[in-house]
Amino acid sequence: MLVSTTNDLTGYRVVRHVGLVRGVTVRSRSVIGNFAAGIQSIFGGNITVYTKLAEHARAEAYQLMAAHATEMGANAVIAMRYDANEIMEGITEVLAYGTAVVVEPA
Repeated sequence: MLVSTTNDLTGYRVVRHVGLVRGVTVRSRSVIGNFAAGIQSIFGGNITVYTKLAEHARAEAYQLMAAHATEMGANAVIAMRYDANEIMEGITEVLAYGTAVVVEPA
């Protein structure tokens, strides 16, 4: 699966637009994670507990989006983006979305 944040893929041409695809995950922070992050915040710098949570959520949303594109018959996703929203305190939705297409070498 080719995925690009641009509207085209160098060396390929779009032969068919399949449609919008998305992958969404909803994550919460654990009490233990919040405690560990609180300790890290005392010392400043990168709060690795939250960084790992954010990276995991984005990776999961990306994989779900790619699977959705494959199910729809696409072999690429263009104009891919991420979005995140806090649903309620401590619970965040992460969305990966883009346009599923079929491409072939130019």
